[in-house]
Amino acid sequence: MYNWSTNIKELKKDKEKYAIWKIEQMVNFGLDGEKIKETEIRKYLLKINIDPNRLKFFKTLLEIK
Repeated sequence: MYNWSTNIKELKKDKEKYAIWKIEQMVNFGLDGEKIKETEIRKYLLKINIDPNRLKFFKTLLEIK
């Protein structure tokens, strides 16, 4: 995944922030052939900043209340 507006090297120093950022990018802008791990989605779902309808979809899909 290529991102021109974020210093990925700096972001990778904080694993949680990097994971949240990467999931947000993949959900909002496309997967680019990658897959999001279900464990990662479950772990960070309530911390990611995505469209409320997509959040609701993920909660329904993963059966999270």
